[in-house]
Amino acid sequence: MYFIKKSIVIVVGSILVSLGINLFLAPYEVLDGGIIGIGLISYYLWGLQTGFIIILLSIPVFIIAWIYYRDYFYNSLHGLLISSFFIDILEPFDYLVHIDPLYSSIIGGVLIGLGIGLMLRFKTSTGGTDLIAQFLSDKTGVNVGILIFIIDSFVILMGGLLLSNDTFFLSIITILVVGMTTSFFTKNLAQT
Repeated sequence: MYFIKKSIVIVVGSILVSLGINLFLAPYEVLDGGIIGIGLISYYLWGLQTGFIIILLSIPVFIIAWIYYRDYFYNSLHGLLISSFFIDILEPFDYLVHIDPLYSSIIGGVLIGLGIGLMLRFKTSTGGTDLIAQFLSDKTGVNVGILIFIIDSFVILMGGLLLSNDTFFLSIITILVVGMTTSFFTKNLAQT
């Protein structure tokens, strides 16, 4: 029963992340942080498929997980593949919703944070920096949402330099919302 519930959470979480990215961030060239943010930068600058880039960039993280954290490897591989699949498959819908860019950044952040938070509650993730943050949280006891926020900040700074000031400002709003939403859904994980 737990396996079925976990599988549903991975699919639902992946769809939430994908909807947040494609419907609310991509139309305004807003970034999320981490490897997803790097995938979005490659999409905005060169038109590369975000999900495919996420998989490529996650390979070193998954090698480390295979060596040191085998449970996380198995638990997050599905999240990585399914979320990357949905990100790329739902990409054509990136101009379906037209709202103010600030509200779009907030709603996108909530959806992404909700998707990531749900997956982390079941010891799975989209891989990438979420997986790194989970490793660090297990070792330090620091909330995984806070660690994700710190990592995401570095990606946003890089993206702001490469794209625009609007991208930078809206991306900061997005990662704050992603971090708060993820923290809310994972607040008891570091204590268990």
